[in-house]
Amino acid sequence: MNMRENEIYDVVGIGYGPSNLALDIALRERELGGPGNGITSHFFERQQRFGWHRNMLLPSATMQISFLKDLVTFRNPASDYSFVSFLHESGRLAQFVNNKDFFPTRLEFHQYLEWAQARVAGRVSYGSKVTSIQPVPDDVTGLPERLRLTVLDGAGEAERMVEARNVVISTGLVPRMLAGLKSDDRVWHSSEFLYKFHRMDPKSLRRVAVVGAGQSAAEITRFLYDQLPQAEVSAIIPSYGYSVADDTPFANQIFAPRAVDEYYFGSEQTREAFWRYHSNTNYSVVDDDVIRDLYRRHYDDEVRGVERLHFLNLTRVDAVQRSGSETRVSLRAGPAGERREIEVDALVCATGYHTMEPTNLLGELDLYCLRDDAGRFRMERDYRIVTAPELRCGIYLQGGTEHTHGLSSSLLSNIAVRSGEIVDSIVARGLAHDAERAMLAEAAVASSGQAAGGFE
Repeated sequence: MNMRENEIYDVVGIGYGPSNLALDIALRERELGGPGNGITSHFFERQQRFGWHRNMLLPSATMQISFLKDLVTFRNPASDYSFVSFLHESGRLAQFVNNKDFFPTRLEFHQYLEWAQARVAGRVSYGSKVTSIQPVPDDVTGLPERLRLTVLDGAGEAERMVEARNVVISTGLVPRMLAGLKSDDRVWHSSEFLYKFHRMDPKSLRRVAVVGAGQSAAEITRFLYDQLPQAEVSAIIPSYGYSVADDTPFANQIFAPRAVDEYYFGSEQTREAFWRYHSNTNYSVVDDDVIRDLYRRHYDDEVRGVERLHFLNLTRVDAVQRSGSETRVSLRAGPAGERREIEVDALVCATGYHTMEPTNLLGELDLYCLRDDAGRFRMERDYRIVTAPELRCGIYLQGGTEHTHGLSSSLLSNIAVRSGEIVDSIVARGLAHDAERAMLAEAAVASSGQAAGGFE
């Protein structure tokens, strides 16, 4: 393998989705703030190009957050990386305003993200995977004040070492399949939906089923019904139908930046109340318009005497057996848990994601990271892992902090403010670190001078 000469940065970002893209922009805007604000940084992304849930860019699917909750606006309303700036440059600002809608399509928002990353793409390496992180002792203090990252570029043919004073980990969520079930050509997770769907001959899909009760499940069910007019579509729903997402103004206050403080500094009872009362703003819920679209389709079928869209309420998947092109799904249905089976040509698991878990990536560095009684990382308010005092560098997480920072930790709602807070923390800690090193150097010089004077 090739070894490049060590590169040293103030910040290295691992993963380059919307969160670290927002961080990259915040760093650049900090640099433009005046002399002395230069922060060296680089980002590594294992994908070959930028992409955010590409396989869920379904026709007419809309964002669930306002366009104002973009990469920058809540942090810097004057930024020229905003969604409004994107619309202006694209020549669609007036047309968008005429829509009188706060919620762009997911496709258009993805275009915005691509536009933003194209403007800052010089400091990101695509097709690059960080395989390990190790502490590096400092020459002056002897304490681990930098981190050495091993990076595989391309198809694993080139390896390089990169050093960083801070790392920001944002590797995204991990798809969660049904227990014991693996994805294949007939069993798909929603994260790969469009890719797998377009590889199939639509005529071969006569019976399809979607598992899940959330937004993705409902959107995929609607898409399959519309795209496959010859097929029967079954929605396997563990609840009694879809539950509507609470997007009312008071409930949406939990996604405001100040709510992070109230969650972080709140009692255990406060945090529990956040989840008990407000998880229906995002988890296992569906937008009202999607629910009504599906109900209308089902009702229209009844009027025409057609049975093509089936809602299997209070139903869970018990087992899945694969045989050639057929997939047999065993179900437990109804309040009594009665067993039944259906055969499908494709099964889509819109079963959500596991939260980001960086333990394997941290390796031996994990020994420096402090955890709570439940085994979760202890987190500072600035999204930095609480570490042993001897580890002087910063390890920041964008994701995986729901237990300390609340419901918005893995969502787009707060990425602009969160990125600004991380940058502010890195700058402040860097200034404090430089001052401490200067004091140590002065003390060493003074000590050396006193020792030399003793021999005169």
